Amino acid sequence: MRRLLALRQDQKLTTRHVRLMAQSLEVTERTVWRWLAAAARDESAAAEPGARAQTRDRFTVTPEVRRLLALWKGNVAAVHRELTARAARQSPPAAPPPSLPTLHRAIQRDLTPGERAGLAGGERAARKHDVFLARPRPWRNKVWETDHVQAPVLVEVDGRARRPWITWFTDCATNAITGVAVTPGHPSRESVLAALRSAVLREDPYGPFGGLPEKVRVDRGKDFLSRTVTAAFDLLDVTVEDLPAYTPHLKGTVEGLNRAVESMFLAALPGYARQPRPGKRASRPKDEVLLGFEDFTARLLDWTRWWNTEHRPSPLRGKTPLEAWQDDPTPLRDVPATDLWTFTLEDAGTRTLTTRGIRFRRRDYVGAWMTGQAGIQVRIRFMPHHDHRIEVYDAATGRYLGPADLADQATEEQLRAVRRARSARARRLKKDLEASQRERYAAATRAEPPQRIGALTGAQAEAELAQSADADLSQLALPDVVPLAAPPADWRTPASLAALTTPGLPGPDPSGRHESSAPDGIAGRAAAPSITGEDGDAS
Repeated sequence: MRRLLALRQDQKLTTRHVRLMAQSLEVTERTVWRWLAAAARDESAAAEPGARAQTRDRFTVTPEVRRLLALWKGNVAAVHRELTARAARQSPPAAPPPSLPTLHRAIQRDLTPGERAGLAGGERAARKHDVFLARPRPWRNKVWETDHVQAPVLVEVDGRARRPWITWFTDCATNAITGVAVTPGHPSRESVLAALRSAVLREDPYGPFGGLPEKVRVDRGKDFLSRTVTAAFDLLDVTVEDLPAYTPHLKGTVEGLNRAVESMFLAALPGYARQPRPGKRASRPKDEVLLGFEDFTARLLDWTRWWNTEHRPSPLRGKTPLEAWQDDPTPLRDVPATDLWTFTLEDAGTRTLTTRGIRFRRRDYVGAWMTGQAGIQVRIRFMPHHDHRIEVYDAATGRYLGPADLADQATEEQLRAVRRARSARARRLKKDLEASQRERYAAATRAEPPQRIGALTGAQAEAELAQSADADLSQLALPDVVPLAAPPADWRTPASLAALTTPGLPGPDPSGRHESSAPDGIAGRAAAPSITGEDGDAS
């Protein structure tokens, strides 16, 4: 537009110039002439041809409107009603709020799509409108990514339906799943260590993927940053990159795998229960037969092998992860299986081997190899949450001595009985707590304060209060029965503490000798009250 204005000023502007401009901008010639006229009146209009002129009274989005949009989750109509109600309550009456179409136009004009989505759905919704850069594809074992994901599939575990957790490591260069571990319940550092061992080892059945990576990306998960896992990575000379919170795009390879496993595998399994909207329960057929945990794990491992050997992800340009791995000439760093097992165990320090075995966590562990070894110093390593066995090493040389099993271990029947008793006790306690804390209210058909229901007699109320008072030992304490004596005169006592003492009672003598000048020995009893036994003698 500025070029056309310059041609007009030099008296060289022709209809051909206007026609070419209209064709390039895909508008009519009349529109271009109108833009020229507007630019001749106001030079600022030449920067944005066709834009509406900025008027002084045009409504713009204010911080108050942004706060209301966040409060009402992006509902513009609710924001307009709130602005109207606030204007009506002001005295003297303020300027009328903008109309609903004006408010819609201002929000569309002044806020970006990401801001509108963020005010309506939060940071995750706003992130969908961001632009992300793609990292250059590295070489194999340059960077791994790891994560936990809860499978939206109900699996039978000891007679109960549970949603297992999957822990895996993936190579960013080849999209290969290097290691995977499945946990029936909530994962822990033991799940990370098990998946790490399967990822590093390249022997059957884990190969050919594996070896030690140079770096592993984690997302601030407490299991991945635990002392045991961090020590294992340090011993293996692997750098841990702790990503900022709420940044799943920074580990897009494993996040993409989390989404792919659901749509490509888990959605077709029996017991699939996609998490519904909050407040809704997932519905499934009552006669549906769930998979056992062993069957689910076997199917997941088969799908993992298919992903590595047959699936062709688009970033690999027609190759499978196995082909991309084999075409990469980068040398691999291997670790012997025995050393890897040692490095991925938690260290419990040194102990002395006695005639009763090894004392660990107030329990005794014994092994057949301990015969004739009593008195030596050993170092204990163990797998987290596996209380039945520990691994024992020589404290001086670090040589592996052997495993030690828990002595006098309970039988399976005893364990089942204990679990049943614990479950019954937990259910009973939960029921009692809910019954004692449940408060009922009367139904209301008009605007009135809530009315609690549930009548008690005066005797019932006094009995319950007396029972609770007897159970609370802090209410039985009587700190003010014997007043505190005044401190010595040469002590620098704060005024707030001096006000709580009895001025007429002398303080204790620093030399240990106390002579009371108060009548009847009151000060002596105040300074050091005696305890009289049943026979009348002071104790």
